[in-house]
Amino acid sequence: EKGMVTQIKKNGYPDSIYINAAKIFQDIHTEKRTDTVQVRYGDNSESPTMAFTDEHSKRVSYELAFNALKYQDLLEEILLDSKAYPCYSIPDELTSLLVVMLYDLQDRKFQERKIFAEEKLVAEVQEIGNYLYRYMIKLAAALARCRIKYDALSIEYFVPETIWKQEQRASALPICFWINTLKISLEDVTRYLEMKGFTKVESVSDFDHYTYAVDQHCHDVLVFPSSLREELLNLEIFVDCKLLLQ
Repeated sequence: EKGMVTQIKKNGYPDSIYINAAKIFQDIHTEKRTDTVQVRYGDNSESPTMAFTDEHSKRVSYELAFNALKYQDLLEEILLDSKAYPCYSIPDELTSLLVVMLYDLQDRKFQERKIFAEEKLVAEVQEIGNYLYRYMIKLAAALARCRIKYDALSIEYFVPETIWKQEQRASALPICFWINTLKISLEDVTRYLEMKGFTKVESVSDFDHYTYAVDQHCHDVLVFPSSLREELLNLEIFVDCKLLLQ
């Protein structure tokens, strides 16, 4: 399972993740003034509610949607500059899916994503994916032109300052995990973490990379340095829902 999580992150996501991320993005995207709108997102008020297969797919869907939101202005500029938008064969109701999948495509350095054998394909995702691949060279060139235009070494330059400051603050905070005592005990978690090279310390002030502490007030909560977030989320103990991200 750990390998599967890593593969999904490296090679793209199942179609259901893109669909759910697009629905989330549709609800949270920044609305532009009527006189400045160039990219239209349509009305998805009638779309069905989201169905997440598990906690991991829910987390990844929200993460993908919020990453697209952070870079909405850049992604729209890339679509317009490359002439990939407007496309009259793609209705406005699929624009959110187009933007979400474009973010993921550039995040994979414009490499084609892997289709997993057990994956259930969704026609709209396949349509948008094939469309983006046809424009792949023009999209990559448009991104390069944006970086030159704004003298940006990476796309992180395009994050709005308010969001950048929030992320800086959040990145400095320790992360907390609840122990799912229905599945595992504190003692078993401790043994597992020791096996993985973690050292228990008394408090967050003693953190030194592969360390963790037990919350002083809630003994079924473990606290870790924020720098370990991605590594922790890929551990079997998290994938199996024995540790739950606070």
